[in-house]
Amino acid sequence: MMRLAHYITSHPERMHFIPFITAGDPNEETTVAMAFALEELGAQALEIGIPYSDPLADGPVIQRASARALTRGMTLRKAFRLVRRLREEGLQIPIILFTYYNLLLQLGENELSQMLSTGDIDGLLVPDLPFEESEALGALCRSQGLPLIYLVSPTTSPSRLARIGQAAKGFLYCVSSLGVTGMRETFHPEIIAFLKAVRHSASCPIAVGFGISTSAQVEALSGLADGFIVGSAIVNEVEERLPLLEQDDTRSEAIEAIKIALTHKLLPEYKNGR
Repeated sequence: MMRLAHYITSHPERMHFIPFITAGDPNEETTVAMAFALEELGAQALEIGIPYSDPLADGPVIQRASARALTRGMTLRKAFRLVRRLREEGLQIPIILFTYYNLLLQLGENELSQMLSTGDIDGLLVPDLPFEESEALGALCRSQGLPLIYLVSPTTSPSRLARIGQAAKGFLYCVSSLGVTGMRETFHPEIIAFLKAVRHSASCPIAVGFGISTSAQVEALSGLADGFIVGSAIVNEVEERLPLLEQDDTRSEAIEAIKIALTHKLLPEYKNGR
């Protein structure tokens, strides 16, 4: 939790970039290369999604990424090993694993506890686990010094938002639009009032996700949140370069093209890194 707290609370003068990628899409080497590329672009934390066959919170772009990764044999256990490799190769930014609850149940509490104890990850995000049913997993995470990241949306009631806001650690994930993940042109019409209410209730930094794909959207959120989470827009850039990313001799070229595209479309203020 210390690593996540350090990165998320540093540079308070600007919103923090928190990208999402799918583990193993389209292969492990691309995941490693993308993680370092995003760190170079100024990411303050990295969400790594664990592919799942029934991803209820994910739109078509990330669903296809999960299918590609599953085809290549990516699993939750392999993802933990992949995170360990990233640490061994020098990745410094916090890593939050984004996974569905059924995968954790299949792993079992003892094995999950052992994996969480390694210190390689910095948080867990489980979108299909309601806050009211999260106490056992939250306690397990806390026992290992990790936050369980909670989600709230514009339809979260004021009383429930107050309870979640006070319990939240690491950062509170604010869903900007209803429905599944995916690139959108507009946010929920009550986004400003919603984020102000979250800010009032939260005891930790807040970050906005679902639908962010342009620098104009990031600018519109400036001053309302501490961070912005980008998933589908990044995974889409990966998908557009699959043939290059599949080959060892062209992967670096594709990664550089993705960095340029993200900087141009999404991160003009990050051109010079952190």
